[in-house]
Amino acid sequence: MPSRDRLYSVQTARMNRREVLHLAVLAGTGLAGILLFGCGDEEEEQETPTQVPTTVAPSGFFDSDGVKIHYETFGQGKPIVLVHGFASSLKGNWVATKWVDTLQPLRWVVALDCRGHGQSDKPHDSEAYGGENMAQDVLRLMDHLSITKADLFGYSMGAGISAYLLAHHRERFTSVILGGIGNVFESTGGERGRVIADALLAKDPSQITDPVGKVFRAFAELDPNNDLEALAACAGRVRSPIDRADLADVDIPVLIVDGGNDVLARNPDELAAGIPGARLVIIPDRDHLTVVPDSRFKEEVVGFLEQQ
Repeated sequence: MPSRDRLYSVQTARMNRREVLHLAVLAGTGLAGILLFGCGDEEEEQETPTQVPTTVAPSGFFDSDGVKIHYETFGQGKPIVLVHGFASSLKGNWVATKWVDTLQPLRWVVALDCRGHGQSDKPHDSEAYGGENMAQDVLRLMDHLSITKADLFGYSMGAGISAYLLAHHRERFTSVILGGIGNVFESTGGERGRVIADALLAKDPSQITDPVGKVFRAFAELDPNNDLEALAACAGRVRSPIDRADLADVDIPVLIVDGGNDVLARNPDELAAGIPGARLVIIPDRDHLTVVPDSRFKEEVVGFLEQQ
């Protein structure tokens, strides 16, 4: 059974719609809970994750099966790989929100711009984002940096990618943190992805009638570096499914953190119940956007990593 909820009593900040949308750009969530894939003890010495190679540049690009992927690294020590949310970037999701500052004293922080985002290549073909492609970008980044094993931390779309890696490639990871994620065993419905893609491609945003499509379009346009056609291709991708059986034998620590008011990350209890030993934490009075920079989220992650 999963370890359940730490609850907090705090005062919440009030923000207007513009401030929330601006925070969304900084936080990098992109409301991508809709787009998810469904969209301990200290290690023994021989199992310690690869230390930072002294010859590796702090940032750069690598080839992921023909797609150029941008990455940055921070600090040194045991590696943790960060995977951001839809329509954001490593700088928006992890740097601007002070996550890198929080994690750097504990880990060698490695973050990538997912394909279609940030400084990485932005294919306009939805097949480029489908299947295992986005998950393989993470694994190829690790190979590029000679990382045998790492902690893994994904938010929203990045949590969906991380959940897939946990299900199918967990031998590469020492622990996994999933934020802004619901029950990946449930169907997310391809129709929602098509609605979002159509909204992103609409010539006249004022003609968008679907409320979710409107929010995604407004959010995406706040970042001038976003390529709406590439994001539409990503939204319309065919995602590899996660079966309950694929997570039923997980044997590494897993932490799941969601905002109590997150209507996009539905039924995280079901996800936690399907992962042996997973711990679910709910941060009250926070939604899919405002939970990202919340200090309580950071405290939970720091405490979790300090136990590894």
